[in-house]
Amino acid sequence: MKNFADGLASALLVLWVGGLWAIGYIAAPTLFAQLSDRQLAGNLAGELFKWIAWVGIIAGTYLLLFRLGRQGFQALKQAYFWIVLVMLLLTLGQHFGIQPVMQALKDQAMPQAVMESAFRSRFAAWHGVSSIVYLIESVLGLILVWR
Repeated sequence: MKNFADGLASALLVLWVGGLWAIGYIAAPTLFAQLSDRQLAGNLAGELFKWIAWVGIIAGTYLLLFRLGRQGFQALKQAYFWIVLVMLLLTLGQHFGIQPVMQALKDQAMPQAVMESAFRSRFAAWHGVSSIVYLIESVLGLILVWR
């Protein structure tokens, strides 16, 4: 039987990866498909992405510390450790780097929607970068769950 720390590690991994897939590939597209106000859909999706980023920061930190505590430096020789580390770094870069740039562009565009402003092309470029980062993180998470 697993102890609490093992169970928590499994639950956090599933919560993080499941949340990435549910929000990024189900909830966010549904918001844009169902809401006629794209700015509102974007704001709601942004909130969901913010929350899953915090889940990822907490989960990733715990998973790394758990592995190091359990296996010591042997953890550094395992793909699991490095995949979690990359996912955590991508989450941090996304949340504290890319998202603030995108929010600044939205703020500068006000009162217009950013996609109807002079900042449209810059926002679209950053959104593309954000989407690629998110996809990489999602696929890495799927690899962890699959293993």
